[in-house]
Amino acid sequence: MPKIIDRINSPRDLKALNLSMMNQLASEIRELLVNTVSQCGGHLAPNLGVVELTLALHYVFDSPHDKIIWDVGHQSYVHKILTGRKDKMPTLRQYGGLSGFPKYEESEHDVFNTGHSSTSISAALGIALARDLKREKYSVIAVIGDGALTGGMAFEALNHAGHKGTDLIVVLNDNEMSISKNVGALSGYLNRLRSEPSYTRTKEEIEMVLNKIPGIGPNIARAAGRFKDMVKYIMVPGVFFEELGFTYIGPINGHDLNELTLVFSNARKMKGPVLIHAITEKGCGYEPARRNPDVFHGVGPFNIDTGSPLKKKVKTYTEIFGEFITAKAKEDDKIVAITAAMTSGTGLTDFAKKFPDRFFDVGICEQHAVTMAAGMARNGLKPVVAIYSTFLQRAYDQIIHDVALQNLPVIFAIDRAGLVGEDGPTHHGIFDISYLRSIPNLVLMAPSDENEFADMLHTAFAVNGPVAIRYPRGAGEGVPVADKRNLLEIGRGLVIKKGKDLGIIGIGRGMSLARDVAELMKEKGISVYLTDARFIKPLDVELFIDMADSVKRLVTIEDNCLAGGFGSAVVEALADYNKQTDIMRIGIPDEFVEHGKVEVLWEYLNMDPESIAEKIINRWPELLNNNTWELLKFDQNQT
Repeated sequence: MPKIIDRINSPRDLKALNLSMMNQLASEIRELLVNTVSQCGGHLAPNLGVVELTLALHYVFDSPHDKIIWDVGHQSYVHKILTGRKDKMPTLRQYGGLSGFPKYEESEHDVFNTGHSSTSISAALGIALARDLKREKYSVIAVIGDGALTGGMAFEALNHAGHKGTDLIVVLNDNEMSISKNVGALSGYLNRLRSEPSYTRTKEEIEMVLNKIPGIGPNIARAAGRFKDMVKYIMVPGVFFEELGFTYIGPINGHDLNELTLVFSNARKMKGPVLIHAITEKGCGYEPARRNPDVFHGVGPFNIDTGSPLKKKVKTYTEIFGEFITAKAKEDDKIVAITAAMTSGTGLTDFAKKFPDRFFDVGICEQHAVTMAAGMARNGLKPVVAIYSTFLQRAYDQIIHDVALQNLPVIFAIDRAGLVGEDGPTHHGIFDISYLRSIPNLVLMAPSDENEFADMLHTAFAVNGPVAIRYPRGAGEGVPVADKRNLLEIGRGLVIKKGKDLGIIGIGRGMSLARDVAELMKEKGISVYLTDARFIKPLDVELFIDMADSVKRLVTIEDNCLAGGFGSAVVEALADYNKQTDIMRIGIPDEFVEHGKVEVLWEYLNMDPESIAEKIINRWPELLNNNTWELLKFDQNQT
């Protein structure tokens, strides 16, 4: 029997469907989502929760003429399916395939690229204001999750939008609470009444008539207005949004297509900013995701029948951090942990259970998290702030102004540093070395393996000032973590082996590449002076001077952007000591790197060991003794 989804190649195709067919389509979309994400991983639970919401949006509005902006954007898979990309869903998050987030370069229906939260209302307001200035006519809709709404930027935008009073629709996708009693007959009646254009007209007409009646006048009219507001506060939810200047509609059932389409149709006709509050359920339609929405928020390939991951679980840097900080907190009751809506993602779930009074999830408020940590440190606590590299960018001013300037002992656990793979350019943590190494008072470290990571965490608590440790996503090198911890000397690197022909300095995950490149050099008779830098700030300048004097040719390898990165720091340090050294820097070039498996991205960037080795020989062919080196060959097109 043909499926309805086979007929859907653009939002226009939805217009021919009746309610029964739309509900059937919702089931078919959920089946496609589960099948797709089970193979390639992705954000399953959020997308299962917005199936009907997305269908109703595209049924009522006319994308791309009407503009829909998604926030954070990980819940846009259904949108992609409905806008001509369903056949490409098997390529989701794969190199060269569909992005896991809205991407303007991918489709005209993706109005604004999003990957960090709380931006949609600002972007939507900007588009709406530009529309008005150009005297154009179309609807602008921002779809924002309740998590994204915790970000301060969202409230800044709500405040401005309410003040401007321009036509704008904000859909609040609230998936953290069940559909409660207020989604009932009375609520539905109030919503229909208030979303009808005649409601606004009636209010204005009553006020005008009251003002004209002799003996009543403006004073009684104002009293009537206050009575109306009192009734509103008692009976109508969402008064906060009303006070900001929005017409609030909700809560509505985010899985009821009939109610959704009715409310969206009415909101489309309304003037001024409107906020529609829709209640949805994460994981709706797939029981493992419904039971464990946190696990299936972002998930790797899994068995559809059981929901179990396909890959054997290997201990990750995130898990090592979580175990260490929890054990450390048992010894020291001054240790507190802070994260920004990423309890599970940063490995703090166990800490939160064991020390609920010392765990703080501030929502998607990185700026607040950092300054709050500074306040805690000022008052004698030992705060650990666990935030992904790409999200810590949002708190840059707070790191400088509130932590480093006061030299406060705040520890930054910077997860997802370097390339993160399938989440792509909005999530690659390839800028943190560059944006942190210029900050005075800050100690910045990057481990080369799991054991060194544990030593760095141990060392961080001995530093009386701000410390940041950047570490990659996923599993490490497979090095077991020793029971005994070592206190590292601040600013001292580690010599792995000395050599006379070539110096290679690795930092963080770049050290893994450095080891492999050194082995390739060794096989061809090239002697390598190999070091693990460990510290980005302060640098082990003494060690690097010794290397420069010993070998004259240096290579730095990092998983950060080259501009202002670790290699740049080494070049600057040696220049300060007037060392005339030939240096090659290996790192992320000046571009935004697309999504794909990390190994594939290394090859694309020519940063796999074989490619790096070839670059070295092409740069310094004199390293080849009597031409015994057979140049490494690799297919430039093979990625």
